[in-house]
Amino acid sequence: MIEKLKINKEFRRVYGRGKSHISPFVVSYVMRQKGENVRLGITVSKKIGSAVVRNRAKRIITAAVRECLPHINCGCDIVLVARTRIVNVKSYDVAAVLKTHLMALNMWQENDK
Repeated sequence: MIEKLKINKEFRRVYGRGKSHISPFVVSYVMRQKGENVRLGITVSKKIGSAVVRNRAKRIITAAVRECLPHINCGCDIVLVARTRIVNVKSYDVAAVLKTHLMALNMWQENDK
């Protein structure tokens, strides 16, 4: 299950201490934490578009994280900042980008089934 980051102090902590990766769709900040929980924070600026477009971007990001969630092998805080190109993509495109970011941090585990 995904917990949400809601407090500004938590976002700033992940921005400051976390590792960042940039893609055309999102900028991801990932920080390891103790425990098994994955906490997610999503930031979408008004530059992206109207409220309808921003909410769609949040849904796309949330669906991408849900798709990647079974493969994350430890607890972490993830903050994803939407970029303007996210409006034109599907959640599986964002999930592929997130997978590469997590693999670079050795936080991705392939499940053999």
